[in-house]
Amino acid sequence: MSDDATADDPTDEVLDKVGERLRHLRTSRGATLADLAAATGISKSTLSRLESGQRRPSLELLLPIARAHRVPLDELVGAPPVGDPRIRPVPVRRNGMTVLPLTQQPGGLQAYKMIIPPRGEPDPRTHTGYEWLYVLSGRLRLVLADHDVVLAPGEAAEFDTRLPHWFGPAGAEPVEILSLFGKQGEQIHMRTRRRT
Repeated sequence: MSDDATADDPTDEVLDKVGERLRHLRTSRGATLADLAAATGISKSTLSRLESGQRRPSLELLLPIARAHRVPLDELVGAPPVGDPRIRPVPVRRNGMTVLPLTQQPGGLQAYKMIIPPRGEPDPRTHTGYEWLYVLSGRLRLVLADHDVVLAPGEAAEFDTRLPHWFGPAGAEPVEILSLFGKQGEQIHMRTRRRT
């Protein structure tokens, strides 16, 4: 890699500005280098070199300084602001349903909004895990082992998916639900406590 490529490295730019931030933070709090050295266990000379840019910052040095000032590490390194947190789901058609993924990070807990049109007769299935459902609009029929229940808007259900289960609209109108799942192998579900 050429020297020009290294000079344009955004990491170097961020690290070059850490010294200014450290000095500004310390002086704005009225602390001396001696005060900060006593609070962190880092020598005054090392702190001075960090602030002047003569010493490259490292986690080993920045973590105790962040703790002493009671600020997040991001504030010391000037991490970029958090991006727009809004999720813009793209609808997917699956088995006649419209599914809108409401989480962006892969793995772990996943949230979905589902619009389920009228379906045929219940065909209960099983898989490992637990599932949580919340009815937004319409009426949801949930067949779970020996139970056959109808949930109205604002009602929720959670259940062990190892029990035979099926859900869909309770009538001729579609039902709109929120569903939370965790992934385990090829199956999608979430582990929760069953209600007693």
